[in-house]
Amino acid sequence: MKSIKISIFIISVLFICCNDKIEKHPKIDKQKHLLVKDSVDHKIKLKELSIKKDFLYNEHTLEDTYPYKDTVRLFQWEKIRSYLTLIDSIQSEPASWGILQNKSNKNGESPLVKNYYRNEYKRIADTFGIERFQGIPLYLPGDSTTPERYGLDGSLVKIIKDTVSLFIKATTIHFNGDWMVPKRYVKFIDDSVVFSKVIFVDRANQNIATLEKVDSEWLVRSMNPATTGLHKPPLMQETPIGIFVIQEKKIRMIYLKDNSVVTGGFAPYANRFCNGGYIHGIPVNEPRKTPIEFSSTLGTTPRSHMCVRIATSHSKFIYDWAPTEKTLVIVFD
Repeated sequence: MKSIKISIFIISVLFICCNDKIEKHPKIDKQKHLLVKDSVDHKIKLKELSIKKDFLYNEHTLEDTYPYKDTVRLFQWEKIRSYLTLIDSIQSEPASWGILQNKSNKNGESPLVKNYYRNEYKRIADTFGIERFQGIPLYLPGDSTTPERYGLDGSLVKIIKDTVSLFIKATTIHFNGDWMVPKRYVKFIDDSVVFSKVIFVDRANQNIATLEKVDSEWLVRSMNPATTGLHKPPLMQETPIGIFVIQEKKIRMIYLKDNSVVTGGFAPYANRFCNGGYIHGIPVNEPRKTPIEFSSTLGTTPRSHMCVRIATSHSKFIYDWAPTEKTLVIVFD
């Protein structure tokens, strides 16, 4: 009887110890962070917001719902409407805006956050899954010693206070929080900027829509298939969720072959919005030099290296239509 009790005690201790180790390991927070409040006021604004189709680009256009294999895919207009309500709301009063920037760690490697882990790509990430590489340190007000979490390159922030120190105080738009951010990681946008053009990338349905606000209406300018990034370590990475700003454009974005310094080809009419993530046309592999208009893989399953692939004529439309530092890119599921 004594040996049975001892065995039960040992098993209990092992169970507690194992559980203790699991609890100490950081867990990724899957929350969506959308700042759309479920209130009567919000529902009224949501209902009042007007969306009307008025295409400027009408090639390869999709319907609101369309068949895909044995299912039906769709444009999630209620989610889009919620995001547009948010965009209207944050611009209802004069504000100063900024873009978090740290592509290829050009502004310096971000310090370690309080809680972190090493992900499937063998890179350090915070508990929200945002990586240290190309990340921006976000500090809680009153604590400039260790950052609380990382922000994504290209993310839109609202400047609360431009301090005389090395930090600014800013509000993140895609998830809740006021943060102290080292100034070297923030690109200030001209105060006269109005975000009237928004690109929506739906990872769940593999489609893309462009909208433009004219007077009091949001006009749909295009509705097309897209292919987003695939989570496949060590090289391919999913397109990140968030609210970003188009930061730069390249008529031809040159890319390398995997695990090589050899040029693999180019992607036409590329619009960079986050880290190395671009919205671009169909990739053209070496030795071919001429553009490719369309691919049968568009709108099917994720398969790119973080980027958003679309038809080449559609990417040219976006390249011409969407100005840098004035156009938002919203990626959601």
